[in-house]
Order: sequence, then C-alpha cells, then structure tokens
Amino acid sequence: MSLMSANSSAGGLLTRAERLTSRIAALSHYRPRMAKAAETPHLIAENRKARFDYFIEERFEAGLALQGWEVKAMRAGRAQLKEAYVYLRGGEAFLIGAHLSPLPTTSTHITADPVRTRKLLLHHSELQRLIGAVERRGYTLVPLELYWKNGRAKLQLGLAKGKKQHDKRAVEKERDWQRDKARLLRRG
Repeated sequence: MSLMSANSSAGGLLTRAERLTSRIAALSHYRPRMAKAAETPHLIAENRKARFDYFIEERFEAGLALQGWEVKAMRAGRAQLKEAYVYLRGGEAFLIGAHLSPLPTTSTHITADPVRTRKLLLHHSELQRLIGAVERRGYTLVPLELYWKNGRAKLQLGLAKGKKQHDKRAVEKERDWQRDKARLLRRG
C-alpha cells in the first residue's frame, strides 16, 4: 500500500510537508542543494616585516569600517600594511597608517585620503582582552594580513612581543640552516 492510499483511507488529509515530500520523491532527477562551501580567504596585503620584528603570540580577526572607494581599491589590490599599526583609544581599536591608494576612477565629489584612520570592528569581549594585554602586560597589536572572507574585508591582528636584535639574528640563522639542510638532503 502506498503512502497516498494509506493516508487517503485514514481520512484523506495529508499535511503540506507530506505532500511536498511525496512530490519530491516522485522526481527522479531531483538532487538536494548542497550547502555552499566556505569561501577561502583571498589575500589582499600582508605585513611580512611584522613576523620579522615581533613574536606573534595570538591572532585575532577584525572587520574594517570602510568607504566605497576603499573597497574598490582593495579589490584592485592597491593596499599596503607595511607601516601600519593598531591603536586602542576609548575602548575602540583603530588601524592607522595602512595605505589604500585610490583608483583614478574614484568619484570626483570625494577627496580620498589614502592613509586615513579606519575603525576596526571587534566584539566587546575581544576588545577588553586586547586592552588588558596591551596596557597591563606590554604587548603590541600588529596588523598581519588583509584579506577577503565571504565578501567582506578582514584584518588579521597579532598580539605580539617585540624581538630584540639578537632574537632576529637567531631567527635568521635558523632559517639559513633549514635552507642549507634541505639543500644537503636533496643532494644526498
């Protein structure tokens, strides 16, 4: 006895969900929609110098409050984090010194400031944690990467301690040794 005949003999009333499932089952070519795969972040700009100058202990992801021309410039890959830093003021975080060079086709009624201060969008609990680490424990907030995630611009922040000169030399020495070791292993 089929589903339709069993329900019709029991009063003949099918719920809307039962009607839909029976219709879908009748369609042999039906395939349920797959959920969209999470979009992988596309890198816009990277601050390589930060990894050389600091020990990065923890990473945070922050959104950015941007203007329209800035988004267009970022999509064109015209962003730079080389001399940027993060400043905490009044319970908020700001990105200072990041350079977004405007496109030549930017709107004529706007004066584009390529190095303007941009507000970072973080949760309150993350902000409180960062404020505590920076003010009490002497950490520094360093912008590491600027990337797209699900169509939105994100900034990866690093909670960092500064390296001394001898630390930088040790890191460079270790990197050189790893490169030489890889070369020797390829030959042998």
